Amino acid sequence: MGFGASIFLIAVGAIFAFAVDADLGWLNLDVVGWVLMLAGVAGLLTTLYFWNSRRRAVVTTAVRQDQVVADRVVPVQGGQVVREEYRETRGSGYPV
Repeated sequence: MGFGASIFLIAVGAIFAFAVDADLGWLNLDVVGWVLMLAGVAGLLTTLYFWNSRRRAVVTTAVRQDQVVADRVVPVQGGQVVREEYRETRGSGYPV
C-alpha cells in the first residue's frame, strides 16, 4: 500500500468516526471510520515490515592475499602451443 495511502485511510477513517455526525439509517459512519482506520494501520505496519526487510545491510571485511594461487597453464606439444577448439557437428537430419 505505502505510507501515503495508509495515512490517508487513517485520516479519512478518523474524520468519519469522530467528526461526522450524520444519520444515514442503513450505514453507520462510525463503523466505516473504524474499519478505514484499521485498514490504514494494517497497511502502515505491512509497509514498515517490507521496508525494514529490504534495507538490511551486509557488512564484510576485505581480505587481501598477496599469494599467487596458480600460474596460467598453457599446453605445449613439441615446442608449439596447443589450442583446443570446440566444434559442433550436426547430422543430416538437423537444419543449419
